Amino acid sequence: MARSMNLLPLIAALAALSLAGCARTPVVPVAPPAAAAPSQPEPAASPAVPAAPVAPPGPAPSAKLPAQTLTEQLLYQFLLAEVAWQRGERKLAAEAYADLAQRTRDPRIARRATELALVAQAPQQAMQAARLWAELDPGSERAQQTWISFLAASGRVQETRPHLDALLKAAPSAGVVFLQMHALFARSPDPRPVADLVEDLARDYPDLAEAQLALAQAAWTAGQHERAERALERAIELKPTWESLALFKGRLVQRQGDEALLSYWRDYLSRHPAAREVRQAYARQLAAMGRFVEARREFERLLEGAPANPETQLAVGLLAMQANDFEAAEAHLLKAIELRHPDADQVKLYLGQISEARKQPEQALRWYGEVGPGPRYLEAQLLSGLLLGKQGRLAEARAVLQALTPANEAERIQILQTEAQILRAAGDHAAVYQLLSEALARYPDSLDLIYDRAMAAEKVNKLDVLEQDLRRLIKLKPDHAHAYNALGYTLADRTPRLAEAMALLQQALTLAPNDPFIQDSMGWALYRAGRLVEAESYLARAYAARPDPEIAAHLGEVLWQLGRREEALRLWEAALKLHPDNEVLRETVSRFKP
Repeated sequence: MARSMNLLPLIAALAALSLAGCARTPVVPVAPPAAAAPSQPEPAASPAVPAAPVAPPGPAPSAKLPAQTLTEQLLYQFLLAEVAWQRGERKLAAEAYADLAQRTRDPRIARRATELALVAQAPQQAMQAARLWAELDPGSERAQQTWISFLAASGRVQETRPHLDALLKAAPSAGVVFLQMHALFARSPDPRPVADLVEDLARDYPDLAEAQLALAQAAWTAGQHERAERALERAIELKPTWESLALFKGRLVQRQGDEALLSYWRDYLSRHPAAREVRQAYARQLAAMGRFVEARREFERLLEGAPANPETQLAVGLLAMQANDFEAAEAHLLKAIELRHPDADQVKLYLGQISEARKQPEQALRWYGEVGPGPRYLEAQLLSGLLLGKQGRLAEARAVLQALTPANEAERIQILQTEAQILRAAGDHAAVYQLLSEALARYPDSLDLIYDRAMAAEKVNKLDVLEQDLRRLIKLKPDHAHAYNALGYTLADRTPRLAEAMALLQQALTLAPNDPFIQDSMGWALYRAGRLVEAESYLARAYAARPDPEIAAHLGEVLWQLGRREEALRLWEAALKLHPDNEVLRETVSRFKP
């Protein structure tokens, strides 16, 4: 049946190593080639709402400032706008600044009006202000980029042409402008005219790699893959050592499969061994594919060239941790903290888990205790509670959890679930059931609590409550595969309702056909129905995908009944070596082993 799988944060962290290889659109963050070293203009503004208002703009030397007398009316409007902003009345502030911009025709006020309208989520007002800003300050890259972004987002791609021409001519390096084009047109509703426009602009710069890359990005976004590949190959001809091109090409190559991607990057690194960005992407892809030994080797090569990089120290530490090389893992993680890793609290959580794995519970508790208030604090306290529970210090464990102040309902439920997990590990199933029942009375629509209470009900032989909870869960979330699975398994294991059980399990398999726990449940139901050959097929597949001790118990029992007793004994013995305390496995073996 479905069993809760508390995956270590380590697994998520290892998956995060592959972030660079998981973008849906193969567009990479582009840095200019080192040889070009162009100066950077102001970043392009986006029609998206900023996270916070920017400071009032300073003087705009590129703009011709109007002669403006500070009248009482203008002063009043300034004060009105700023006071409204301070009070959180964003729309009123934006409207006041928009009116001021029209009255004064001052590019500084137009910029402020644009920014406030964006924060106030008034896109039409922001667009009008941006148009005025670009008109009043034609020499400002920021103003022109902002107006271009608005035009693109509204589908007026061709109208951006004169503004882009002006930017290209005014910029110290046209390449910098081409590198910004993907961001400038990111919100365009139709990418096809964007690709045509970029190609038209690139014709005047036939030997500029940045222009060809911009065309490749635009064409790819428009779904014109052959056009993108041609432009990219031309860019590579022009600048064969520019790593951004190799990263982009890697995304295109990945359409042929992960192995093709690895082969391309291996070949590139054999020709350019100092390419750090490509090596990092290669290492992340290896980690994403579960090839942790190779990934670790590549990250260690990166460390040789930059031992003071805390992110790389963390990556090597996580990969060493995955390989159970805890001594090396600890050394790298400590180094990451020494180098001031930006998420030092997360590193401390990993160090605590290493201490747990090394049977050093007090050291683990010290690491968890060093995590201060912030985004990792709750997780650290939950881990402390679980560890105290494992040590049999139940009162201390529960006190840690009950002293927490959750920020919201989701955190409160997470704390309750952790407390239930502590009690479950201690074998106090009645207390688990009571705790979850009380929690469910407070949060009756929590899907997690409904499922957990159902599992607790099975442990105290309240099968009616289990069925009631799981059927309600299915009603609330019809695609909850594990609700079908848990109910189907329980009916097969604890009742004679085998036909109903298998119908539920078939629905679970339809929703999650490759889930080994659901395959295990179906195999067990078939075994209970006397269909041993079919049962073995499901259980063998489940165990191959997930060598879980309870799946081993079920598969061994089927093999025993098929007359393959030596095979069953070997399977059980191997599972017991890894999981000597698993109750289901021990009980199964005791029933059959002489």
